[in-house]
Amino acid sequence: MKSKQLLDLYSDYLLASFGATTATGLSQLVDNLVSHDQITRFLASETQTGKDLWQIVKPLVRKVQSKNAVLIIDDTIEEKPYTDENEIVCWHFDHSKDRSLKGINFVSALYEAGGVSLPVGFQVISKTEHYIDKKTQKEKRRSPVTKNEICRRLIKQAIKNELPFEFVLFDSWFAAAENMKFIKTENQRDFICPLKSNRKVALSLSEKLQGRFQAVETLELEPHTVREIYLEGVEFPLLLVKQVFTNENGSQGVLSLVSSDTKIDYNRLTTSYQRRWQVECFHKSLKQNVSLSKSPTQTERTQQNHLFAALCGYAKLEMLKVETKLNHFALKSKLYLNALHSAFSTLRQLNPIQLAA
Repeated sequence: MKSKQLLDLYSDYLLASFGATTATGLSQLVDNLVSHDQITRFLASETQTGKDLWQIVKPLVRKVQSKNAVLIIDDTIEEKPYTDENEIVCWHFDHSKDRSLKGINFVSALYEAGGVSLPVGFQVISKTEHYIDKKTQKEKRRSPVTKNEICRRLIKQAIKNELPFEFVLFDSWFAAAENMKFIKTENQRDFICPLKSNRKVALSLSEKLQGRFQAVETLELEPHTVREIYLEGVEFPLLLVKQVFTNENGSQGVLSLVSSDTKIDYNRLTTSYQRRWQVECFHKSLKQNVSLSKSPTQTERTQQNHLFAALCGYAKLEMLKVETKLNHFALKSKLYLNALHSAFSTLRQLNPIQLAA
């Protein structure tokens, strides 16, 4: 069987499974029409990358692409606390949880257009360098490439692939001045992102030239208004809004959003950035509906190829969402219910012992 056919079969298996996904399990599922060894060799074949992912999703993206689309950059960690450590399964700092986790860390480019979200690029963080931590004197791992460098690579590749989009969206972790300049100055694209409260801004070009910067948290802005500012380290002006929101616990938070599009208004800026939430849904579905975390693979290559197949499975699920009008979790629930019906019917056919009335 050809590799593309095996990928199609394996990604379907990841969508249909509710437990551990193994080569033996898939082979038994298809009545040994594909052997355990064939599946194992497929996972151990040449490492699949973002370039390979684009070739798979390109026809799907071309159907939905739009000039009003957004490109969302974010990273996530698939925790693997019980898997042996290697160059990709190792300790990574999770800025959303403010602690280190053991697992696979990867950066994704998610393309969102008209309510459809498709992954168009990814790169796994590979910590190939060893060094001694000066504070603890313990040996640690690090990647020779930073996440911000990967961010710029993914954006550059999306532009090279002629993807139309209106904004690049990312969180404060990727809100580095170098990324902003790369998007706006080098590529003539626009972005929207939040700033950390201690980032320094000037309220006019003259104040910028005089070096009069202040922390963004000290600025007082009227509700639903925009203010042109100059961010320290960035030559061009940005529009700043402060968006007040309510947390799950009832407390209020403030999000300082900036955009490189200085002609945008408050409503369009804030509603455009809300589309970044799709990447959180992407991460959640990838982990819960496409069996990302349910593979016992042990080597860097098989682990990355399993991740690649899960991304392909996610793309399938997203297009099924369009056809059926059901979200990912409803689709997975429907699969589970059908599997339960089949199991129940099989059990009844076996005529189990009936309990006395």
